[in-house]
Amino acid sequence: MDKADHPTPERDELVRFGVSFPSILIEQFDRYIREQGYTNRSEAFRDLARRAILEPSRFSADQRVAGTIVMVYDHHLSDIPKKLTELQHGFYENIIATMHIHLNHALCMEVIAVRGKISHLRDLHQRIQVLKGVFYAELSVTYFEERGTGDGRPPDPSS
Repeated sequence: MDKADHPTPERDELVRFGVSFPSILIEQFDRYIREQGYTNRSEAFRDLARRAILEPSRFSADQRVAGTIVMVYDHHLSDIPKKLTELQHGFYENIIATMHIHLNHALCMEVIAVRGKISHLRDLHQRIQVLKGVFYAELSVTYFEERGTGDGRPPDPSS
């Protein structure tokens, strides 16, 4: 993406548009935005749009990203702690840090900070989620540039 394609304060004009919702859905959405602390629907829609744009499946395989893999697993099942350690060592170039949390006597949560090509991070995530004893695994990413663009805004991940 060319720097000219990045939104800037001068180019970041607001555009109004209409959206039709079934009444029950807008009631649920309004309740959600109040619970989340939004002051209006527009702020909530903008955040939802940003979240959708940063969906890992939207990035091209070679796109460099940073993010987290969050997992919950039962450390009593088989040799899962050993398997997870070996798996993470195989991706040492992509793993920045890990945090291990004991949720209760059996369940552990790990948060793995990752960086690299999205294809590598998807592979790591997929290998984690299929391990016996892993109840939950989610990859969440955001765009970044090695040197930065200077304006702090991500480009369109599809370009």
